[in-house]
Amino acid sequence: MADQVAIVTGSATGIGAATALALSARGAKVVVNYTKSKAEAEATAHSIRQQGGEALLIQADVASNEDCRRMAETTQAQWGRIDVLVNNAGTTKFAAHHDLDALNAEDFLNIYRVNVVGAFQMIRACAPALRTRGGSVVNVSSIAGVYGVGSSVAYAASKGAMNTMTLSLARALAPEIRVNAICPAFVETRWFGDRFGKEAATAIAEQQRQVTPLKRAGSPADIADAIAFFASPASRHITGEQLLLDAGHHLALAGLNQR
Repeated sequence: MADQVAIVTGSATGIGAATALALSARGAKVVVNYTKSKAEAEATAHSIRQQGGEALLIQADVASNEDCRRMAETTQAQWGRIDVLVNNAGTTKFAAHHDLDALNAEDFLNIYRVNVVGAFQMIRACAPALRTRGGSVVNVSSIAGVYGVGSSVAYAASKGAMNTMTLSLARALAPEIRVNAICPAFVETRWFGDRFGKEAATAIAEQQRQVTPLKRAGSPADIADAIAFFASPASRHITGEQLLLDAGHHLALAGLNQR
């Protein structure tokens, strides 16, 4: 990926930061995007530069169409091209699936604005540049969008919509642009520990190890490596794919992991 240019939305921490570093390690110049986590984004950009890469820091909210267009324009002004777009920015609200009163219309809209509309707006803003480069879009979805699990019904629905949008745009933007999605299950991130506390996060990770055939919980690096594959020319024959990254968790969900 030498000299290619990649935008990674929501890349201050977690999967996004790991992806920015992975793409940089493969030779890409990387836009590190954040909404509020400026210090963490600066640290990610610093890490990229320390390993000899180039990073451009851009504050932008993907829920804003104006911000999406500005991010695409700023990237092209800096480097003259866009080869890869990773739609990693996302949001959720935690709500038990059986508690229908825990979510309201505004909760759904807030989640969709980022997880679905934001991803679409970024693709639309970057499409002209991606088209000239034979570019790649990688949507960071979730196993929630395949099996209806996850932090809330609204989140699962938004990731299901992202998966459907991936298929639609893979058709619409071919042959110039490839569009794929990756669908991770639980991933051990600092955010998860901050949200639930270290002890609870450790317990959840251990529970995931028990229920997955591969007996592992995912790490940001695991997901970043898969994203880098879809972003790179190595996946040139693939579009419209939804890749589960779950250590085989879907086998347990389907009731097939019986011994």
